[in-house]
Amino acid sequence: MALTTHSKEHPYSHLIDSLKDGRIRFFNPQKINDPRYDKLPLSIRVILEAAIRNCDGFYTKEEHVQNILDWQQQQDKAEVPFTPARVLLQDFTGIPAMVDLAAMRDAVAKHGVDPALINPKCPLDLIVDHSLQIDFNKCAIQNAPNPGGGDSPNQSQGSSRSTPSRPPSRGGSQCGGQRGSCSKAACSDPPASPGRPPASVQQIENTPLLCPFHLQPVSETETAVKNQEMELIRNKERLQFFKWCSKAFKNVNVVPPDVGAVHQVNLEYLSRVVQVSDGWIYPDSVVGTDSHTTMINGLGILGWGVGGIESEAVMLGQPVSLTLPQVVGCKLVGSINPLTTSIDIVLGITKHLRQAGISGRFVEFFGPGVSQLSVPDRTTIANMCPEYNATVSFFPVDQVALKHFKKTNFTQEKLELLESYVKAVNIFRSYEEASEDPQYSEVIEINLSSMVPHVSGPKRPQDRVAVSSMKEDFQRCLDEKVGFKGFHVSKEKQEVCVPFTHCGQEYQLAHGSVVIAAVISCTNNCNPSVMLTAGLLAKKAVEAGLVVKPYIQTSLAPGSGMVTHYLSASGVLPYFNQLGFEVIGYGCSTCVGNTAPLPEGVVGAIKQGDLVACGVLSGNRHFEGRLCDCVRANYLASPPLVVAYAIAGTVGIDFEKEPLGLTSEGREVYLHDIWPSREEVRQTEEDTVISSIFKDLRARMEKGNKFWNNLECPDSVVFPWDHKSTYIRSPPFFSKLSKDIPAPQSIENALALLFLGDKVTTDHISPAGSIARVSAAAKYLQSKRLTPREFNSYGARRGNDAVMTRGTFASIKLQNRFIGKPGPKTLHIPSGETLDVFEAADRYQRDGVPLIILAGKDYGSGNSRDWVAKGPYLLGVRAVIAESFEKLHRNQLLGMGIMPLQFLPGQNADSLELSGKERFSVAVPESLSPRQQLTVKTSKGTSFCVTALFDTDVDLICFQHGGLLRHVARTALRTSPPPGPNRTECSPCS
Repeated sequence: MALTTHSKEHPYSHLIDSLKDGRIRFFNPQKINDPRYDKLPLSIRVILEAAIRNCDGFYTKEEHVQNILDWQQQQDKAEVPFTPARVLLQDFTGIPAMVDLAAMRDAVAKHGVDPALINPKCPLDLIVDHSLQIDFNKCAIQNAPNPGGGDSPNQSQGSSRSTPSRPPSRGGSQCGGQRGSCSKAACSDPPASPGRPPASVQQIENTPLLCPFHLQPVSETETAVKNQEMELIRNKERLQFFKWCSKAFKNVNVVPPDVGAVHQVNLEYLSRVVQVSDGWIYPDSVVGTDSHTTMINGLGILGWGVGGIESEAVMLGQPVSLTLPQVVGCKLVGSINPLTTSIDIVLGITKHLRQAGISGRFVEFFGPGVSQLSVPDRTTIANMCPEYNATVSFFPVDQVALKHFKKTNFTQEKLELLESYVKAVNIFRSYEEASEDPQYSEVIEINLSSMVPHVSGPKRPQDRVAVSSMKEDFQRCLDEKVGFKGFHVSKEKQEVCVPFTHCGQEYQLAHGSVVIAAVISCTNNCNPSVMLTAGLLAKKAVEAGLVVKPYIQTSLAPGSGMVTHYLSASGVLPYFNQLGFEVIGYGCSTCVGNTAPLPEGVVGAIKQGDLVACGVLSGNRHFEGRLCDCVRANYLASPPLVVAYAIAGTVGIDFEKEPLGLTSEGREVYLHDIWPSREEVRQTEEDTVISSIFKDLRARMEKGNKFWNNLECPDSVVFPWDHKSTYIRSPPFFSKLSKDIPAPQSIENALALLFLGDKVTTDHISPAGSIARVSAAAKYLQSKRLTPREFNSYGARRGNDAVMTRGTFASIKLQNRFIGKPGPKTLHIPSGETLDVFEAADRYQRDGVPLIILAGKDYGSGNSRDWVAKGPYLLGVRAVIAESFEKLHRNQLLGMGIMPLQFLPGQNADSLELSGKERFSVAVPESLSPRQQLTVKTSKGTSFCVTALFDTDVDLICFQHGGLLRHVARTALRTSPPPGPNRTECSPCS
């Protein structure tokens, strides 16, 4: 499987060019001197470069290179290989892959081959970020009263262990004597008896007793430490295995717990834009076991999400096979409205692309509007890629990206090399130059000028209202009959104003008056620009002399400590405070109804005038009465608009024509006077947020996690399996492995394990959720003396084949035609008994009966999972006969040596009058060819033809070996492959 990329025989050696006085070499596709290259979308140019560089005559051939170059004619037709530079795994999806590699070492060692030869062929980063669970929380949830309406939670009966109340770790309002403080009654419950909390507080286990209206956090450090301790205890076996992997395997980098989420670490630490290895430079690219791997497209890095088996294939040296995609050019034009936030733009572009119907295609952004988007904007748009069903959302590198990289982990030397390379191979864009625009399959033009600020309300998130129309829309809500939008207030009552006194001063309330304003960042953490916009707006408002009326209940609930950090570092937090937006804690607050009672004067005025008072918040829920039972109209808005409406004191305002307020000198101040420019926000973001985030992440990566650092792991070339473990087992994929390729085996007298219909999803085949107490997997775990509380989930036990095999087809929604009702059951045909799928398969295997599966259309659709093919393989399934397959799942079946057989067009099990209870025989010739038709004979004396879905010679070789894993292991037995050029461990640009 070694590639010959840099050998003298390389067919494209004439394209080799150099940088840095010849010290860094690269393949330059421009030297082909073919005018088609400069018209290719830049994402296709990356695929072309990879094909040229990895052209080995086996996986990647010269015809593949020519097909990519001829993309305009070959899109949606030609199958081509793509060899990404690296693989990204998170721990849930990564553990099966690493378990397979460890088992492969065992297999070759038994044959006398050095097990240290088994390593990933390309760099692999595994981020441990899915293990953490919140066993300890920083706040209690209020029980009563329940201003949000609805049923109050049941009072706690006490926890198994109480924790004394502690002061907050960051600024948060103390009870009493402050703006928005809770009433004495709310905090005057009698002292709790031992082991029982006060009546007004529902206590979460291991959390302090708190005032229900000021959710005071315990020490953040202590809380984090306690959760990390629990993570270590619960996942010690898995973490020890991961640490062994990081030491035993070459090309494996494990990022320990408590460093960051997989995509954050990928964006902020692992991404290199260009890779440098052994004196060669080439574009960074990645496949990851998560659909949101596409976030990396915002940095000009080609990458997308794949399943577990596909990632293993890349790890083991096999390229991803893809049909040359259509590439939709998304042309951004126009100027961004000064009041439009990044979230408005992201959601607007997502809406346009979703409506365009671009499923499965590449999207590449171009046009002068792209330069107006910051890199965080671009990564957020790319993150939404699965929401509009594209494969990638690619933003080529430009000057904005280069400026961003200066704030990250790139030295000046790296930046110069990066810029020189991307310009040399023409994958750098100047979006202002229309002459550089490639040719696309289709162009969708989106005018950024049409992106206008919106709010949602007054009762449902889906009821969007343009801010420019807000005043008129609220008036219509007053007029309309009671419903999702209407309040049906009579004309004579619409102009009512009710005076009231607050803190010795008189104010007035009317319909549309704002009485609650909450800035919540939990929905905006992925893009800090909106929080900075709100902070800079607050700063300018204070400097202009504007204030928020003191009766308005204001609050600031950051989604994480990082938000508070960058608001403080940028200098805007004090201005938030001056307007009354104080940090009240880090948890769900206003949007779930956890808000303090309104002042008595406000409540009295609302009731006296039967007013439609308003709440404005930047959360994600705002149903009528949710914030407070006397606040009937609630609007979701971006953080800066929450601040703006709080200053205005009403939603019945036209920001373009009416002032927000008056200065102390009586001068009118309009919203556009204090709204920060996008450039101002971007500069603050780059200078404060980006640099601080990267500095913090680097420090955490270098310091490491003390639990991880102190964790002991085996020091051995092969892993010492613990046979008592219920989390990690050596899988039986390499049993009876021989050096020689076995002769093709026909399927004789097989029975159908399942008879399925259309659209069987991967959730049906391999559920990822909790383990039902009556399931086959539960019976296995109980036999290991585990209680139901210790079962965990199928996702957490992906390293244990015994659990996962029993979990295959364990979905309660599985529709098996043998049974006639949903459930994880099937018919054991010889006995006529109804059994769990695993129990039936186990009985068949003991009797030596081969198995097949009959299915309808779109078999294997949905999210890709590694066990959707591994599970059926271990159940004894030799073939799946279906009307059609999800392409990704077809590849997974081939990767495990299961034949995907497709009924001929117009035929299916019903048209062929199959009951599913027949015995099936499939003759497999010694010399298979791609897309060959095979004959299936039944015990009824009938026969029918199917197409064997082997699309390439690589598919056939993989199948003949019994799957990819056995192919790689057998190759190691037969040869001792040298490390392939360009497939060794990569180092950062230097």
